Amino acid sequence: MTIRNWAKFFFFAMLVGGVVNGVCSLFIRWEFFQPYIANGQWGEFFAGLLWMVFLGFTMSVIAQAGFFAYLTLHQVGVNIFRTLTLWNWVQLLLIAITIFDIIFFRFIPGVKEGQSWLFYMGLLIVLIFGAIATAVQKVKLTGKKHVFISALFFMIVITTLEWTIALMGRDENINEYVALLLFPLLAVNAYQLLVLPKYNAKSDEDRQKLEARRKARREQVKNA
Repeated sequence: MTIRNWAKFFFFAMLVGGVVNGVCSLFIRWEFFQPYIANGQWGEFFAGLLWMVFLGFTMSVIAQAGFFAYLTLHQVGVNIFRTLTLWNWVQLLLIAITIFDIIFFRFIPGVKEGQSWLFYMGLLIVLIFGAIATAVQKVKLTGKKHVFISALFFMIVITTLEWTIALMGRDENINEYVALLLFPLLAVNAYQLLVLPKYNAKSDEDRQKLEARRKARREQVKNA
């Protein structure tokens, strides 16, 4: 990918994370925003909303780091296991382990501390169905059925890892952030997975145009 296209990719991924986090925060953290609106404290309201947007930008950076790490991991996995079929089976196993870990080591302790199963199962449904929808769309865009498992692995396993990292050290309003931070990570990861081929193709096109211009200049110099 060329620097210019990478900058566009980075900017729009940041924008997706910021907008999604800002919008979702109005619903998930309504109790935080509602007093400011009721009292007409619009400065405080917009300052709080801006903070949520910047938090979404941070989630986008984490998601982008995870995405490029996954691209390396995917290539290493294919090389180690020799065939894409075997690597896909390994990815399915890791997906199952990740879901098991979420339920038994993340959600059950939260339930024991007083949070409802409905809250956590709702988040798990959002994660899984968001991953499936993205993977299906990836297959439609590429026309390659074998990318379904890789896309599913990225959307579930890598998103969960990023989600866990993002929540480290948050004790205050932890349950709100558990819900809030999932949405920008899912949105940015889906965006990256679906649009990266477009930016790669545009980069190839730009390189071909640049090479054509260089060739034309060399011809002009030669004929001068």
